[in-house]
Amino acid sequence: MSAAPARQTAADEAANVAVTVEGGWHPAEAAGPALRAAAATLAHVAPATSVELSLLLTGDARMRALNRDYRGRNRPTNVLAFPAETAASGVTPRLLGDVVVAYETAAREARAAGKPLADHLCHLVVHGTLHLLGYDHGINAEAEAMEALERRILHGLGIDDLKSPGVGSTAPNGNERTAV
Repeated sequence: MSAAPARQTAADEAANVAVTVEGGWHPAEAAGPALRAAAATLAHVAPATSVELSLLLTGDARMRALNRDYRGRNRPTNVLAFPAETAASGVTPRLLGDVVVAYETAAREARAAGKPLADHLCHLVVHGTLHLLGYDHGINAEAEAMEALERRILHGLGIDDLKSPGVGSTAPNGNERTAV
């Protein structure tokens, strides 16, 4: 019988964000940046709203299963966003949903872009959180607005280099790399 993957959960109660770390992620190095990125996105886009979301930092194996089961694509991807069902009117905080980030894919992309993994993780969390808030990059005009917003949020986090392969883009083989 194999042991369950090591998991650590952290939370930023002011921003109503919970993060669970498993897979290849190092909890001490990943939880803080992920929480800050989600909190910064919420503060920038929905500052007067009481919302909550959860982040799952996991490995490619679990991401592959999620991508297969929910999107019909039997391969890992860097980030998935799962919006919650519409909450009843007046219920607070409003549950936005879940953002899932895959370690091996994110680490490979960060290496390819020559940037720190923590910066790429922040970019993926911002990107996924924006999807939960209703932003989409499926239409060019919306993609440009979403990328500009990502830049502003990341700049506020001290991250100015957005060369992140796979975030909201299309791979050379035509497959979308960032999932919704």
